[in-house]
Parts: sequence; structure tokens; C-alpha cells
Amino acid sequence: MTTDRKNEKEHQNDQPGAQHKMQSIPETIRDDYRGSEKLKGKIALITGGDSGIGKSAAVHFAREGADLAIIYLEEDADADDTKRMVEEEGGQCLLIKGDVKDRTFCTEAVEKTLDKFGNLNVVVNNAAVQFPEESLEDIEIDNLHRTFETNIYSYFYLGKEALKHLKTGDAIINTTSVTAYRGSHHLIDYASTKGAIVSFTRSLSKLLAKKGIRVNAIAPGPIWTPLIPATFGKEKLENFGKNVPMERPGQPSELGPAYVFLACKDSSYITGQVLHINGGEIIGG
Repeated sequence: MTTDRKNEKEHQNDQPGAQHKMQSIPETIRDDYRGSEKLKGKIALITGGDSGIGKSAAVHFAREGADLAIIYLEEDADADDTKRMVEEEGGQCLLIKGDVKDRTFCTEAVEKTLDKFGNLNVVVNNAAVQFPEESLEDIEIDNLHRTFETNIYSYFYLGKEALKHLKTGDAIINTTSVTAYRGSHHLIDYASTKGAIVSFTRSLSKLLAKKGIRVNAIAPGPIWTPLIPATFGKEKLENFGKNVPMERPGQPSELGPAYVFLACKDSSYITGQVLHINGGEIIGG
């Protein structure tokens, strides 16, 4: 069982220096990615922005002209690296350390963002945790609660507070997963939360459409992030990503542009939708 705190792995909480200890460092952004001020003057709040997919979204946003507030749990080194990369792109970066399971913290995180930047335009809900188990009986109740509280409750907490400040033209982007569509026998609770995120996205988009606030999601397939080597054993690592048509895992750099698309005016007529970036796996929805 993966109940030991040292074996726990979260988008919002990479183990100390996790991304620097990987044999193959994830690519955050392509050198040849050219920004064109698509998010100039925008303020974005990203949960789990210290590494992996959230980090890629942050750096891409910065290259497009945005300033960032990054929520992370406890991995200071990775958060500092994200801040460094954002600032190298010319953006400002506010680091906010805390646990998104805590409703009060989520409220305070939005308030800190407003205190720093005076505005909020884009919310990226990305933080997540998973505890792989091979049977339903092995899923510990404490881990079940932690998974739901982190992966979906936090979306409600941040959404409720952020909506006091979002206005016409702004956007909410949620990170779901391919597991929401095809299931996962060893990530039953995690996949269930990702399915909930799909329904949350569709429902909230209907509520906010008349206000001109777009709500969309991205469903990654196998993406090479610090989450993977910290979660899975050697055998699964060796085969990670090889069962999709492209026969390889994706890089965070291959998701960042999609977050930019959903955050900017290029997607002005898109809401309630999910972009599937999964190496060619055909799924419904």
C-alpha cells in the first residue's frame, strides 16, 4: 500500500527536489515556443504550479505576458524554480504555500493574489494527489478522503472565492484526466475525482456562460512529470506511455500551449469542453 507519507505524490507537493532527481527532466517549455502577448496584462492563479503540468502552464502564461500566483504545498525548491522561470520571461510570480484541502487557505490565496496584483483573470485548478492500489479493498479511507478533498473539493473552494472577482472574458481551466473516460483499475478513487471534474466543468460552464466567463478542461494522458516516478514501480515506469498510439509519454511542454489557448481570446467561443492531449488514445466525450 502507498500510505507512507514519503510514498505519497501530488501535483501540488513534489517530494524535495523531485524534478531535479529524475533521470529524464521533464521539458517545461520548448525553446522555439514564441509568445505573442496573448495574455498580456492578465493575472493567473495556478494550483500545483511548482512542477509538471502546472509549471508548464505558468511559464507559457508568462511568455504570453501574464503575471502569476502559484499555489504549492511544500516543495520550496521546485516552487522557486518555477518563479525563476516566470521572472526570466518577464512576468511577476507570487508564491503561495499551503494546502488546497483547506477552504480557509483557498480563500486567503485568492485574497493574496488580489492584494499583490489587484486583479484576477484566469484560474487553473491543477493540484491533485493519487494513491495507486490494486484492489478496492486496499484503498484506505483516509487516502480516499484526501484524494477527493484535494482533487475536487479544492475546485469548489477556489471557484467560490474567485468568482467574486472574475468578469466577462475571464476563464477557469480545470485539469481532469484520460482516466475519467477509460477508467483505471489501480486508480479508482483518483479516476473518480477526475470524472467529477468533467461534470464540474460542464455544469459550471452552463452557469457562467451568460456572464461571459468560460470554463473548460484539459484531460492529459501519460505525461512525464515528477508524479510518475514517485508513484509507480520500475516495471510500470519502463512501460509508461508506450500503450498509446504515439508509443511514448508526453511532455509538460506539450500541454502548456493548450492552457494558453483556453485562457486567451482564441477560445472565446469554447466553454464546457475538454481538450484531450493523450498521445492519440481515442476516448468518448
